[in-house]
Amino acid sequence: MVKSGHLICVGTGMVLAGQISALSRSYIEQADIVFALMPDGFAQLWLEDLNENVVNLQQFYARNGEAKSRRLTYEQMVNAMLAALRQGQNVMGAFYGHPGVFACVPHLAIAQAKREGFIARMEPGISAEACLWADLGIDPGQTGHQSFEATQFMFYQHTPDPACHLLLWQIAIAGEHTLKTFQTNESRLQVLVELLLQWYAGEHEVIIYEAANLPIQSPRIEKLPLSSLPQAHLTTASTLLIPPARKLAVNTQILTKLGITAADLG
Repeated sequence: MVKSGHLICVGTGMVLAGQISALSRSYIEQADIVFALMPDGFAQLWLEDLNENVVNLQQFYARNGEAKSRRLTYEQMVNAMLAALRQGQNVMGAFYGHPGVFACVPHLAIAQAKREGFIARMEPGISAEACLWADLGIDPGQTGHQSFEATQFMFYQHTPDPACHLLLWQIAIAGEHTLKTFQTNESRLQVLVELLLQWYAGEHEVIIYEAANLPIQSPRIEKLPLSSLPQAHLTTASTLLIPPARKLAVNTQILTKLGITAADLG
């Protein structure tokens, strides 16, 4: 039997108030309680104008230098949302960007709610990646792209394709494994650079990108040589884009089977 109350996790987009869908906004306005993870105080105040019962999930993060694992933080966030749901309330989770992209709490909360017999689902939002392609004027369909969390890329044996765009997310914590801090250091970034030098030249131009959060802001688009990455200023919003380093190679074997020549490709 389906229990009363439901959980919906929505994305509010990257730019304050301007990138949320009409459906997601309606869900927020009609919810009994909204659990929010916003990028700043302006976004939090905007959300509180839509619904007077908003709980700021930022309260669960470590404070004053506390050595607190983010695993515990995420568990506490999920527990808070589920506690309200178990009381029969219509619960909304509002997360900036896309609630399913580099955001484990919505996934964990929805999965737990479903296990307990509640209706739970996710509504998409405009992500930092969607903003990146628009701000940089790149169509990823022209060459393809690969996307990895920076630390995962370092810890596991991923092999990038230098003929397509490579995105490395959460570059500001590259190589950090304790989940107790939001920063990396030059030595860890140098290890990442040395790893990337297997496929890219040190002088290959890369881009540090940060999406704008306010309509009056401009995105950060900083170009620099790959070798200079360890000295770059990085924030939790920084994403590293590595453009293609070589042209796409024609698969002549497949073209022959299809009766196509390289000249036919234009």
